[in-house]
Amino acid sequence: MPAANCIICSSPVIALYDSLYDDRFGYSGLYEMSSCPVCSHKRLRADFTAAELASLYTSFYPGVALAADDIQPYAEKTGFTAWIDGEDSFAYRWVPRNVRILDIGCGFGESLGYHKNRGCDVFGVETDENVRLVADKFGCTFHSGFFDPDNYQAGYFDYVTLDQVIEHFPNPVDTMSGAARLLKKGGVAVVCTPHSGGWGAKTFGKRWVNWHAPYHLHLFSAESMRRLAEDSGFFIESQRTVTSSTWLYYQMSTLVRYPAPGDRNIFWTFHDGNYTFKERLLRKAVVSGQTLKLYHLLTRMFDLLGMGDNFVFILRKK
Repeated sequence: MPAANCIICSSPVIALYDSLYDDRFGYSGLYEMSSCPVCSHKRLRADFTAAELASLYTSFYPGVALAADDIQPYAEKTGFTAWIDGEDSFAYRWVPRNVRILDIGCGFGESLGYHKNRGCDVFGVETDENVRLVADKFGCTFHSGFFDPDNYQAGYFDYVTLDQVIEHFPNPVDTMSGAARLLKKGGVAVVCTPHSGGWGAKTFGKRWVNWHAPYHLHLFSAESMRRLAEDSGFFIESQRTVTSSTWLYYQMSTLVRYPAPGDRNIFWTFHDGNYTFKERLLRKAVVSGQTLKLYHLLTRMFDLLGMGDNFVFILRKK
C-alpha cells in the first residue's frame, strides 16, 4: 500500500501506479506511486536507508571515470539556439554574476566552472567523490557526500541551486528548510524538477521517462511546490515550464525496446549494435526526429502552453 498521507500537505493519498520499476539501469523491484488529491504531489514508496541509497547510486546509476581535463564549464548559449534547445531548463542559467553560490547535486561539475568564470564564489556538493577533481581544477570548494546544511555557515549564500535534485531526496521538506537556513535574507533558491502534471506524464503513462523509479522519490505540482516553499521559509517568486529538448529524444529512445523489470534498457547502456533490424529502423526514426528538431518544436510548444515536462521555480527566502 502507498504511504497513507502526503508528505507535503498531510492529506490522505490515493494509489496512482502499483508497479513502476527501473526502466533504465535494471535495479530490481516494483514500486508504488501515490498521488495526493489535494496538492497533486506524487510520491514513490521506496524507503531506502542512507546506506542503501549510496549503494543504489554507486552500483546502478551511470557513473563515469572522470578525467578532470575532459570536463569543461558549460558554455554561454544565447539567442535562438538557447531558446530552441531549452537551455533555460538548467538552474545555472538563472544565477547572476559575482554571487556566492552553493550547487547542491552539482553532477560532473560543469556548472561549477561556469559560475567560477562569471566571478562567483562557488561551492558544490555531490555524492560522487570523483567530482572533487573537477572542483579542484576550477578552484571551487567541494564537499563529497549527501547534502547536510550543518556543513555550512547559516546565512552565507546568495544563491542555492537544485537542478534535477530535489526529487531524489527522501525528505524534501528537510532539504529545502536546510537550504533556506544557508541563504541570506532575500536569497534565492533555483529549483528545477520534472513536472508530473505535464503532457509527457499524461501521454506516456507508466512509461514516462521521468517517473525514473526508484531514483525519483518525489514529483511536484505547482501547488505542492508552493506549499513546500512556504513551509521551508520561501515564497515562489516565479514559476514556468522550460524543458530541455533532449528529454523527448530520451523518451522516444527509451521506448524502442522497453525492458522487463530487472533488465537494463539498451538505450541507456549505449550498445546500439544489439538492436534488432526492426529496432534499428525505429532508432533511425527517433534520431531523425532529433536531427530535424521535431522534438525541439514540440517541446517549445508544450512549454509555452505551461504543460512542459520540467518546472523552473525561483524561490526567494522570506
